[in-house]
Amino acid sequence: MTAQRRSPAGAKRRPPLHAVEPKGAAQSPAQAAPRVAPQAAPVGAPKGRTEAGERTPTLAPKGKGAAKKKVASPVVDTRTKPAPQKNSKKPAPPKAADRREALDAAATLLANAADELSADQRRLLVDRFAPHAPEPEPAPRTRPPAPAPAAPNAHDFEIFAENLARLVDQGRKALAAAIGGMEPGDTRSELASNVADAVKTLGVVAERWMAKPEQAVAAQATLVSGLTDIWSQTLRRFSGEDTPPIVPPDPNDKRFSAPEWNDNPFFDWLRQSYALTTRWAGETVERTEGLDPQVKAKAGFYTRLVASALSPSNFVATNPELLRATLDARGENLVRGMKMLTEDLSAGHGMLKLRQSDESKFELGVDMATTPGKVVYRTPVMELIQYAPSTETVYERPLLIVPPWINKFYVLDLNREKSFVRWATAQGLTVFVISWVNPDESQAEKGFDAYMKEGVLAALDAVQQATGAKHVAAAGYCVGGTMLAATLAYLAEKGDDRIDSVTFLATQVDFTDAGDMQVFIDEARLAALDEAMSRTGYLEGVKMATTFNLLRPNELFWTYFVNNYMKGVEPAAFDLLTWNSDCTRIPRANHLFYLRYCYIENALSQGRMVIDGVTLNLRKVKIPIYELAAKEDHIAPARSVFTGAKYFGGEVRYVLAGAGHIAGVVNPPAKNKYQYWTGGPPVGVYEDWAKTAHENKGSWWGDWLAWITAQAPQRVPARIPGDGKLKPLCDAPGEYVRVRA
Repeated sequence: MTAQRRSPAGAKRRPPLHAVEPKGAAQSPAQAAPRVAPQAAPVGAPKGRTEAGERTPTLAPKGKGAAKKKVASPVVDTRTKPAPQKNSKKPAPPKAADRREALDAAATLLANAADELSADQRRLLVDRFAPHAPEPEPAPRTRPPAPAPAAPNAHDFEIFAENLARLVDQGRKALAAAIGGMEPGDTRSELASNVADAVKTLGVVAERWMAKPEQAVAAQATLVSGLTDIWSQTLRRFSGEDTPPIVPPDPNDKRFSAPEWNDNPFFDWLRQSYALTTRWAGETVERTEGLDPQVKAKAGFYTRLVASALSPSNFVATNPELLRATLDARGENLVRGMKMLTEDLSAGHGMLKLRQSDESKFELGVDMATTPGKVVYRTPVMELIQYAPSTETVYERPLLIVPPWINKFYVLDLNREKSFVRWATAQGLTVFVISWVNPDESQAEKGFDAYMKEGVLAALDAVQQATGAKHVAAAGYCVGGTMLAATLAYLAEKGDDRIDSVTFLATQVDFTDAGDMQVFIDEARLAALDEAMSRTGYLEGVKMATTFNLLRPNELFWTYFVNNYMKGVEPAAFDLLTWNSDCTRIPRANHLFYLRYCYIENALSQGRMVIDGVTLNLRKVKIPIYELAAKEDHIAPARSVFTGAKYFGGEVRYVLAGAGHIAGVVNPPAKNKYQYWTGGPPVGVYEDWAKTAHENKGSWWGDWLAWITAQAPQRVPARIPGDGKLKPLCDAPGEYVRVRA
């Protein structure tokens, strides 16, 4: 021990050390002290006695009357200890209290012995043992008591109870909205057909695996092993270990972006188990042998759909964000969410019309679809809009745009910054756009041929009347492009060459590899859809919107479902999503024709589609074609667009845009977002073309403008809507577009 560790007056306060006299020697009461039990007494020794020749130190009581004596030198017994007897029992280990008493006695003994040493001896002892001396225990610091978590008070419970009652009431209203929207005799045959198809498809996958039990057992063992590893890692985390996850978090999966999914062992276990199971299920479908490609595609889609629905992020009890929001709001968030659910079910007439944007912040003609123009022609299926020029001269050849009828046209005129229409007019093009009708039951029999004749062909006639131009450049978007391709084949058979250039935007004409949309279309589904549409004469727009949302369920459905109906948060205002929710009905005859002869029979690319008695052959379409596909398109996959482009008889410029079905097309140059790839005509297979294509930064719009204006560079004075043979009927964006589904 060091001098700093000794009390300055320690020598005076410590009692003197006494040696224990041999047995039988008399001791004064003041000298009596408790005997220190030896740590290991020889077996067989008389109880309470030490071995001969051994001295046992005792401690004298403290006090002024205690006399100091020199410490007797201990006698070292060098004799061999007797061997333990065979039948003797081992002594019981000393109790904790005995050990503590012995240690205290030994410490006092050493302290008293140190007092008898000279200064030199004490210094030598200190130098030898100081490095091993224990540090003194610091005096305990007085810490302020930690604030206890606020316990729920009676008022909180009252609020929870009141909100629970309101939640039940709103739930009754939501159920009434769902049931009340059902038409008489409506058995929801489409839903039943979808469920039956999913069960049948996944059953086929299960049969293939059960046919090879050893492979099925191995696959199950892989899953169980992975889940066991995750559970073991979770237990180690609960015990305080810092162990890396078996399944690292995906930074692109926004469902699990809250820190609790990684920081909390329980929620981390949920996340990892879910991720491992869903990945295993997807890989199992992919490894299934002997599956028809269509069945495998459907099985993969249904697996992803079920996995998305069962994500722990979708439920209050297993989502830390929802738990926190519910506790903070005392259940008020669930009441708000149920109210929005009731409103959305009512808006969808019993079907869920999922809100994705605050539509109240936008008004057509004011915030969206604002490019100046006039409706100059109208038929039962469309209005034709001619846009006002913004340049003194324009290109002589006008541009006619055919948008899809499953959405409204103003995706190409969202706002001043994102409008393709406004940009094209600023480049000197005279732009016409078809605005399709939002049909009702009176137009149930308007089929594909009616939309071609009263839509595309009628618009072509009107454009020529309004401008006096002999030739027109046309552009078709999505299913509008499919109809435009059929129209071009029809005109080619008729020898009509008025359209001498065409642009296809995310358009399919061959449906061999049509992506996830294929899973919704087969004979059974078509029959169920026909039965449902026969009651109204059209397909409800909300059904088509839900179909597209389910193609990307995590991003387009469950994200909004959780945010709206569980967090109780109104979605933000977003123009693109507002347009997406502005659903359009589709006439029964048109929809059935499109699904059967495009998706099921693939008749257009195979030369078997017949319209108005004319068999269509795309090989006879020999005009220049600009074919734009989008790399991440899940509606018109880039590979499918590439394959279809090879069926035309003319020169095709295939261009691949970044992003998806909408963002890949609506990509203004000023934004400088995404990119596009060019690599010549569509020859060979898509993957080979994509490997050698040249990447260009920014928007494809400039590339397209150079291509289309080089074909017809002549310019004429700007054309004002209404100055030609057609007089304005109303201002853009027209009347048809304002009809809500």
